[in-house]
Amino acid sequence: MQPKNLSRLLRALSRQGLDVQYQNQTYSVRWRHQPDLPKAEVLLPDHFPVEAKALKQLANLAAVKHPDGGHVCRVCATPDFHPGDAGVAIGSIVETVDQVIPAAVGSDINCGMRLHVADLPVDRFLANRNRFVELMKGDYFFGTRDVAMPAQAFHALFQQGTIGFLDAMLDQPSGSLMQSDLIQLAAEVDRIFLQGSMLGHVRWAPEELVLERDVIRDGGLATIGSGNHFVEVQWIEQVENRALAHQWGVKEGQLAFMIHSGSRNVGKYIGGMWRDRAKTAWRSGHPYPESQLFPLSHHANPELVADYLEAEGTAANYGFVNRLLLAELLRLRLREVFGDIEAPLVYDLPHNLTLPEGQGWVTRKGACPAHLGQPVIIPGSMGSASYLLVGKGNEDFCCSASHGAGRVRSRFDLTRAGANETEASLGLTGVDCITLREERRIEEAPAAYKPITPVIDTQVRAGLVEVIARLHPILTFKA
Repeated sequence: MQPKNLSRLLRALSRQGLDVQYQNQTYSVRWRHQPDLPKAEVLLPDHFPVEAKALKQLANLAAVKHPDGGHVCRVCATPDFHPGDAGVAIGSIVETVDQVIPAAVGSDINCGMRLHVADLPVDRFLANRNRFVELMKGDYFFGTRDVAMPAQAFHALFQQGTIGFLDAMLDQPSGSLMQSDLIQLAAEVDRIFLQGSMLGHVRWAPEELVLERDVIRDGGLATIGSGNHFVEVQWIEQVENRALAHQWGVKEGQLAFMIHSGSRNVGKYIGGMWRDRAKTAWRSGHPYPESQLFPLSHHANPELVADYLEAEGTAANYGFVNRLLLAELLRLRLREVFGDIEAPLVYDLPHNLTLPEGQGWVTRKGACPAHLGQPVIIPGSMGSASYLLVGKGNEDFCCSASHGAGRVRSRFDLTRAGANETEASLGLTGVDCITLREERRIEEAPAAYKPITPVIDTQVRAGLVEVIARLHPILTFKA
């Protein structure tokens, strides 16, 4: 079925110089005056809105080319596709040859998803909900968590990620981790994408986190963050692939804990640094790209590309450990309230990374890897289902999948209009949102997001993923 008013939209975009075509739930787009560029493709359900700004951002991404060598060979986008604030559409995937694009990752480096399950009945959890929530509010909102650690642990965290961090903690445990089962944490490393370890270096980290002193206290570590980040308690509502679910330790009726967070201020610091460095490194006398997306040429400056990837890896390592600690604080409180609860890790999956794939590098912005056989975690809103899936390794979409449902209303729009809307119209009826700021409930209301079911169904039909289990929200922490 052709989307409503598509012809009118295509005519309007054509007047702006965009060549847009539609076939089988896939839009293709590129600038008409650059016919030699690759077409960017967007997988989108028929009835979903098509935002001209996002299509322009995707066409601009396909046009990124360094004058000293380097180009884009493929661009695509997943069904959570919508405009990004920094000039790159959310849901974009770009494959590059001989260049990397720091702006295509941005500052929310290694934003990602982590999923744990527990053999804890929902009714038992709800009977003790209030005590659990108060403990978690202390850790997540009021700073009662203790994640202070020796300086050498921070060095190891930045340089080797989860593996280095856990090695350091096994040698000298500190803070809340003194109560943790560090052997369990070490055993779960293989359930983290890339084992939670990328090539990083302390030279890229914020200065206050690499001081040579006995103990470092980082106010950003083990925090959820703003925006669409969250920690959510769910239950496994339905299992569709029982064989794979059993292999991953997932069963119907289990409690689940989903964490969506990233590299926090470290990513903001490094992302901002390299946005500026990429612009500064642009060839003198050559016009700036209209999109303001500045690539780094591996042909002209291989050392600069290597430095950027190392810096990105530094922030990514912090993101992996941040999610690990958010989960471990939750697991410690579960044991405090409910006794000996194991709550094993199912998987930890990143978004917003540049990785060596394809003909050079693949950068995903608001999208996640979905390689053959790899677990994929796609959340809905705090009022709708989330999904555990398995990747199908679809090369047409760079072995990728969406990272969520995708926004359909801006935070500004909801903040401005939300106070005059009902709980029902915002989708907040029955939603248990734990936050210190009422506006967060409205900004992140289910009405802000596209419906998750067609997002999932479209990707299943296109062969990107297969559903393993559907999860239903119980309560959500929003900072």
